[in-house]
Amino acid sequence: MAEPRFLLLSDVATELNVSESQVYHMVRSGELPAIKIGGRGQWRVERARLEKYIEDKYAETAAWVAQNPLTPPDAE
Repeated sequence: MAEPRFLLLSDVATELNVSESQVYHMVRSGELPAIKIGGRGQWRVERARLEKYIEDKYAETAAWVAQNPLTPPDAE
């Protein structure tokens, strides 16, 4: 069976190993693209968007590490 195209916020939280409230904040702030569907306005995150988000976070982290090298304590 194929993986679903859209994920619940709880599914995203499980994938990222964070709380549902953290995912909700990421969605509401626009950090993680999502859509609202149905009469009750339930949030869904497209799997491809989540994968892109993860790729972007790896790139951001790599850039941060490059700008903040780990130096030995006795290097000063």
